[in-house]
Amino acid sequence: MNIKEHIQNLRHELRTHNYNYYVLDNPTISDYEFDIKLKELQALEAQHPEFFDANSPSLRVGGEVTKNFNTIVHEHRMYSLDNSYSLEDLQDWETRIKKLVDGEIQYTCELKYDGASISLTYENGNFVRAVTRGDGVQGDEVTANVKTIRSVPLQLKGNYPAKFDIRGEIVLPWEGFHKMNEERLENGEEPYRNPRNTASGSLKLQDSSEVAKRPLECLLYNIKGHNLGITTQFESLERARLMGFKVPSASKLVNSIEEVLEFVNYWDKERHHLPYETDGVVVKVNDLQQQEELGYTAKAPRWAMAYKFKAEQVSTILNSISYQVGRTGAITPVANLKPVELAGTTVKRASLHNSDQIEKLDIRINDTVFVEKGGEIIPKIIAVDFSKRPEHSAPTQYISECPECKTQLVRIEGEAKHYCPNYNGCNPQIIGRIQHFISRKAMDIEGLGGETVALLVNANLISNYSDLYTLTKEEVMPLERMAEKSAENLINGVEASKQIPFERVLFALGIRFVGETVAKKLAKHYKSIDAIKKASIDDLVNVDEIGIKIAESVVDFFASEENELIIEKLRNFGVQLEVSAEKLANQTNKLEHQVFVVSGVFETVSRAELKKLIEDNGGKVSSSISSKTSYIVAGDKMGPSKKEKAEKLGIPLISEQEFLQLLQ
Repeated sequence: MNIKEHIQNLRHELRTHNYNYYVLDNPTISDYEFDIKLKELQALEAQHPEFFDANSPSLRVGGEVTKNFNTIVHEHRMYSLDNSYSLEDLQDWETRIKKLVDGEIQYTCELKYDGASISLTYENGNFVRAVTRGDGVQGDEVTANVKTIRSVPLQLKGNYPAKFDIRGEIVLPWEGFHKMNEERLENGEEPYRNPRNTASGSLKLQDSSEVAKRPLECLLYNIKGHNLGITTQFESLERARLMGFKVPSASKLVNSIEEVLEFVNYWDKERHHLPYETDGVVVKVNDLQQQEELGYTAKAPRWAMAYKFKAEQVSTILNSISYQVGRTGAITPVANLKPVELAGTTVKRASLHNSDQIEKLDIRINDTVFVEKGGEIIPKIIAVDFSKRPEHSAPTQYISECPECKTQLVRIEGEAKHYCPNYNGCNPQIIGRIQHFISRKAMDIEGLGGETVALLVNANLISNYSDLYTLTKEEVMPLERMAEKSAENLINGVEASKQIPFERVLFALGIRFVGETVAKKLAKHYKSIDAIKKASIDDLVNVDEIGIKIAESVVDFFASEENELIIEKLRNFGVQLEVSAEKLANQTNKLEHQVFVVSGVFETVSRAELKKLIEDNGGKVSSSISSKTSYIVAGDKMGPSKKEKAEKLGIPLISEQEFLQLLQ
């Protein structure tokens, strides 16, 4: 046997032992024997660098140092999940989806593991990259660190697609977490607070050899790609297992919401015996074609729902109430609590939402209050223990003026929150607006973070977001923690943001009620900032999905002279204030005022491409059939009840080819 064959055989053998130990939990050789073989492989690879393999088992020990984590755009967006907390929530969800898809619906139930979300990419059976969830659209590349996790296969087994992404959670099992904390305490170090945060923090360590020392695991649950040859979610889990991934065995295929609830009730008790943290159950429509039919909202898939286990509750003392000012001027009261352990973290603060909530619960300083984590993430006060209320307790008087600029607060009729109206003179509002402007989904300015924005405002270097484009390296270098290279990165990041497309610039402006989705609708309809500026409330309300509150807010924003000046400055600096000519070239109004429902399986173009073609040509895509529907683009396997409803309403069904002819 020659050296190359010997190295390849050793790699294959070590991969097999690694899979048996970390995925199947069934070791076939001792740790000592494994280490001997690994050392032999390392020695041979050092002597013969010509046989280097980026996915060799020898690289699991780490050693690569990552100073800056590259930002990678996800090929398939990583959505968050809608949450439910009761049988009624699940039944409401089922009612909604049954209106949108035909046929019987089966559900795959899976445990919701509490870790750090990750997307792994494989090409030709080899591990290529790992990217964190980030904001769902893009995340940080953490390939070197994830390579050290033994349950992540670097080379796949059996039959696998040529290219795909697989999603999962990086978790730290309880046993490993406790062992790490024992070692930290022995060394006189602070213990880690909980497994989830420790797992998440591990992915951003610069030295991958440090990550290799941590007993992290990767549990996978969702395959994404094109032409995968998979028809159901449950089948995809089994396929992933056969390829060598660690897929939890707790998943179950059920036929009704009642069976879903049985699964939930069983695991609500049994989860305490699991080796990992889990905070609920994820319920998915099993059939992948039905998933496609259901599609997505702006934030979450319609075909999945997370059922959260009842949150842990504790009681503690309310020491004081402070008030925060948001970028829109909204005031949020915050409860400052006597520190208390809750779901693995120390809780010191909780949101009180608004004055109505304080009054409704009759919350007072020095009260003993019950705290829980809403969805086990954000702590909130749910009740007061009146039996422990101190004598001479006085009701809470909500503040009447801004805690920052002392302006008299206002409360708009029909709204829960109080507002500071000092739009241009209240520091937290100014800082908050600029922080929103530079954020990832908005202008995504590299080299500039929220803390630096506050420093720039407090140093009087900027007073609004257009001032960012006047900054020089010499001006920002004296700021705290700002070296020459950091200052250069900041200036370069601001310059690069001039290429950000108009729809994101519109979102970045921070117009009240204009979120990411509304900004896209307005940019698509009006094509430029000047056209939006000229639009009346009546004009705006006629735009698809724009209501009176949004329309009034848009008109108010552009009526401000200060905002007018800022927009002119942005224009002069070269920020994109209209849809690019390149994008306009691919858009027409051929389908204007027409509403399409897309249903079934297609051959020439994918469902996503069909929807994009409709929208690019001025049409609207709807998920359900109604009297307003103009056409149904019907593919193979379209459900019979949709056909029946279309015939009843007299809505024409057109094929994929007939639709494409409409555009010619």
